[in-house]
Amino acid sequence: MFRLWAKIFKDNRMLRDLTICDDSKDKNRTKKVFDALDEVCYAFDLSRPIWLNSNINEFKRNDKTRFRKDNFVDDIDFDFLEIHVIEEDDDF
Repeated sequence: MFRLWAKIFKDNRMLRDLTICDDSKDKNRTKKVFDALDEVCYAFDLSRPIWLNSNINEFKRNDKTRFRKDNFVDDIDFDFLEIHVIEEDDDF
């Protein structure tokens, strides 16, 4: 089971969170991350964030990253959106 936890923070407080689960066997890890992020953005009514090099590097190192206002085309009313892979499939 693949699980991604998404959290929205403002002023050091978590405003919203959501866990996305994906148990499909036909998708690779990258596809699962992008699909989960799409679900999060739909649920939170956000535009899709832009992955900057800093996000990619942080995600590779820690399995989590934060998307701030520079990552969004639209204005956001929070400080950052954090995504974190909290469970991986056994075959990765």
